[in-house]
Amino acid sequence: MIYNYKIENLDCANCANKAENAITKLNGVKSCRINFFNLKMQLETENEQTEGILSAMQSTIKRIIPDMKLREIK
Repeated sequence: MIYNYKIENLDCANCANKAENAITKLNGVKSCRINFFNLKMQLETENEQTEGILSAMQSTIKRIIPDMKLREIK
């Protein structure tokens, strides 16, 4: 399943890279791409059971970039 997000409060490309790498390593994540210039993120998960993956992703983001917020684009 693919999710698209608008990113808020992301200040630098290095932080985007750190978040992208950490999210990509989470179980159940196929890929994560963060575009710092457009402030968008695309997350691809391996299956339909994504509630745990999305929760882990939010926790990871809070740990790395406490002020970063994601708003899902539908």
